[in-house]
Amino acid sequence: MSSPVHITAGRNEGFTLIELLVVVLIIGVLAAIAIPSFLSQKNKATDANAKEMARTAELAAETYASDHAGNYGGIEPKALHEYEGAIQTVEGGNNAWLSSAAAQEAGKGYSLTAVAATSGDKFTIARTEAGVVTRTCKAETSNKSGCQSGVW
Repeated sequence: MSSPVHITAGRNEGFTLIELLVVVLIIGVLAAIAIPSFLSQKNKATDANAKEMARTAELAAETYASDHAGNYGGIEPKALHEYEGAIQTVEGGNNAWLSSAAAQEAGKGYSLTAVAATSGDKFTIARTEAGVVTRTCKAETSNKSGCQSGVW
């Protein structure tokens, strides 16, 4: 009597080349659908990081003005970094950074711009002398993940 191992070893069972190619093709199609979606999510995350950097700089600018009799004159990225150490003022480390901070309207307003690391999208918060705050953005890529309409 032969053992079960010898019986199964003699059979020619398995997948055909066509079946394997169909499976590889299906996996390729699914990957082609999924990968752009994942890349878009990454850009959204880096854009959200830049928005948070701009918002953090806005809070630091308000603190700066409190210490300077309500005047934003002399505001710059380095000064804001001194108020809030989390504000990155140069590109690096795959993080968003504050690219510009400037006083406007004789020191009664300001403009702050943060840049997203991977997409290069720019997010700006501006405050007028009347206290009106606007948030605008400029998408540097065609993806526009975090900057759909030019405002945020």
